[in-house]
Amino acid sequence: MSGSVRVRFAPSPTGMPHVGNIRTALFNWLFARHHGGSFIVRIEDTDVARTVKGAVEAILDSLRWLGLDWNEGPEVGGDYGPYLQSQRLEIYRAAAERLVKQGHAYLCYCSSERLEEMRKEQVRRKQPPGYDRRCRNLTEKERAAHEASGIIPVVRFRTPLEGQIRFQDLIRGEVVFDAATIDDFVLLKSDGYPTYHLANVVDDHLMKISHVLRADEWLSSTPRHVLLYDAFGYEPPQFAHLPMILGSDRSKLSKRHGATSVIEYRDRGYLREAVVNFLALLGWSLDDKTEIMSRDELVQNFSIERISRTGAIFSQEKLAWMNGVYVRRLSTEEMVERVVPFLESGLPKAVKRPIARDYVRLIVPLIQERVRVLSEAPELAEFFFVDDLDYETALLLEKGLDRGGAIAALGASRDRLDNCSFDASSLEGVLRPLAAELGLKTGELFGLLRVAVTGRTAAPPLFETMAALGRERCLKRIESAINNLEQG
Repeated sequence: MSGSVRVRFAPSPTGMPHVGNIRTALFNWLFARHHGGSFIVRIEDTDVARTVKGAVEAILDSLRWLGLDWNEGPEVGGDYGPYLQSQRLEIYRAAAERLVKQGHAYLCYCSSERLEEMRKEQVRRKQPPGYDRRCRNLTEKERAAHEASGIIPVVRFRTPLEGQIRFQDLIRGEVVFDAATIDDFVLLKSDGYPTYHLANVVDDHLMKISHVLRADEWLSSTPRHVLLYDAFGYEPPQFAHLPMILGSDRSKLSKRHGATSVIEYRDRGYLREAVVNFLALLGWSLDDKTEIMSRDELVQNFSIERISRTGAIFSQEKLAWMNGVYVRRLSTEEMVERVVPFLESGLPKAVKRPIARDYVRLIVPLIQERVRVLSEAPELAEFFFVDDLDYETALLLEKGLDRGGAIAALGASRDRLDNCSFDASSLEGVLRPLAAELGLKTGELFGLLRVAVTGRTAAPPLFETMAALGRERCLKRIESAINNLEQG
């Protein structure tokens, strides 16, 4: 890669950052880090009416959570700031005035009412929508009359009426648009705020952006930007338009497919390592088989050449699977640190807080294999923390035992457990022979005890679970099970 790589992530704070936004950020970050370049964050907040309170903070929070550190932008500064477009209005105004003076743009005095009527008429005639260029060639006298009436004009670009606009896309190859399909688009609104097209081009030039990696939906805007670069005399960056992210039904990704904000994935217990890995494979691949890749491996191998032209399928199931892989790779200590907040917030209110970490350290190895997302941990581990279990007495008889046989087996187990050591090995050494003495299969006795001490037919390994619960709690629960059977 010749020259310095400078890329930017330029979100608009019109909502919470979803997976599509952050996939774009990740690809830019990986590209910059692979080439030893700079990753810039710029907030494009000039659409005041659609700006959502708290969205900027959520965007930056999402990047921080995923470890996508930025070299320039909000909070860290840089040589080309400010990095909020709302603080750069004078720059855009001067740029628009320059284009007007050069003859590449003009002042338009059409009212919103007139434009609305024009659009309705175009729809009625089944014509493509677009400005009809009424103000494109006003005389000085006509402009003066409009000015005298107090109308505040917008600035429109003087789009060529014919010819072709060509540019090279690093993913799609050569892209060609007919100039006749592009209207005289607005550059500067009457309130002094720029449109996306003007601000985007001016800032990318002034911030020395070398490559623009952005979503495929912006491809149709690129010919406008190419015209602007040419009008300003700027050298355009290299463009790469990323494939769309699709739902499992191959329609545009929406909330029903799982397109929630990245912060929601964090709060639901997805690991940042898994989310980064998953998002990196939405439209990019190392080969046709590698799926689990560390951040360092992604940085080392990322290239635009491996980005697909076709849409990427977002699979909630695959993300959960991948997250489970990363959960199982955590050390016990790492798992404790990450799961405790979910236990604190997800266990019943009656459970004493703060949750004892030493106790969690005993439990983590027993549930870690079954956890796909950390928010599942409270339900899987609840019986380790509550004082009383709530289950149907009939579960105690699921292995085919009759009521009397189950009571006798539980009573014998209680007596043996009262005096034995309470580690997993000792418990197995006592209970396995007991099954034979009682004339039961080990599965029958162990299934009965599993329900009695956990309230569930499926739980972690029995002896390790009993050891973690401790003698007092196990004996109390076995006694309770006996009472339930006797009363039932």
